[in-house]
Amino acid sequence: MKKQQPQISEDKILEISWELLREEGIEKFSMRRLADRLGIQAPSLYWYFKSKQNLYQRLANQVSKIILEEFHTEGDWKEQLTGLAVTVRSVLSRYPCSTQLMMMTLPHEPDIIRFTNRMLLCVESTPLEQEQKMQVVTTLVNYVFYFVLDDYQHERNVSAILKDDPGALPGEEMISLLDSMSETEAGLFRRMFTNGLFELMGTDGAFEFGLRLILLGVEQVIKEQEK
Repeated sequence: MKKQQPQISEDKILEISWELLREEGIEKFSMRRLADRLGIQAPSLYWYFKSKQNLYQRLANQVSKIILEEFHTEGDWKEQLTGLAVTVRSVLSRYPCSTQLMMMTLPHEPDIIRFTNRMLLCVESTPLEQEQKMQVVTTLVNYVFYFVLDDYQHERNVSAILKDDPGALPGEEMISLLDSMSETEAGLFRRMFTNGLFELMGTDGAFEFGLRLILLGVEQVIKEQEK
């Protein structure tokens, strides 16, 4: 009996792509690995996506669509930008490697364009120049991207250390290193580390504080232009 070919579709390819990204990260992601998981030959994927970059574009477009669906904040420009930043962080945190995908792709997909347009609309009511509005949006989204990416990479680094040495305590190793350095070299860093301040990185509080700094900066620029 002839073996039945697996049923695949664009949606199925996207679904399995997210699974692979979650399990192995974007560094190990390949069309061959994806095809193996789908139970097909790699060339079959190119009927649906002409290249890996094209697949990345579609995944980023999917993320942009979800952000748009979940973002419902109204109010003034500060409330809208705050709501947008919170929404983007939430979505990116749920989809593995989505931050990298958003950074690696161009706005050549419909929902990526809609997402960018929606961000710009948040500041359209401000008296800023057009290039300044673009800069506000770029600064905000880059902040969110880096925040999510840094948290993701930190978790991966800790996991890698524990995988190599299950009994390892990364904090103890750091303390040992800091104790070998002088007060001039690492005094302030040592005190912040031993007081647990670095554990605040990646938290909601840290995210909100950084966001507040950006918004206060924008507000200050607006005030200066209105003088």
